[in-house]
Amino acid sequence: MERITSFSVDHRLLKKGLYVSRIDGDLITYDIRMTQPNVEPAMNPQAAHTIEHIGATLLRNGPYKDQVIYFGPMGCMTGFYLIVRDLDLEVVKNIVKDVYEKIASWDQEIPGAKMEECGNYTYMDLQGARQAAQYFISSPWEHQYHLLEEK
Repeated sequence: MERITSFSVDHRLLKKGLYVSRIDGDLITYDIRMTQPNVEPAMNPQAAHTIEHIGATLLRNGPYKDQVIYFGPMGCMTGFYLIVRDLDLEVVKNIVKDVYEKIASWDQEIPGAKMEECGNYTYMDLQGARQAAQYFISSPWEHQYHLLEEK
């Protein structure tokens, strides 16, 4: 079996940051690495779930909503994947910074956190989400590292 691209990247080299993970035609997958893999603690899964709900809501209601395909957590809980269509890195940097700043100061109801809206609606941690988002934006993270170049 072929090893998938994301497993071909040496995670010992990754820092907190925003990376191009893969390009498939007009779709670009960005790796939003919120913590340094295998060095810093991973996110609390409830906080990640909360970030997913708030972030997806903001992205799908924002100015680039037609270019946003997917936003969701990595299984390792060190970050998120953002899949977009026809948006370059500079635009995505600004979008990500804006979304995470809003999550860090979120003081409203968590979108989609009702029984009829979510399969695990009580599995939320707003305070943890706010702290994780603040940690991510609290230091420079504009690393540009093209994961496709690592084999």
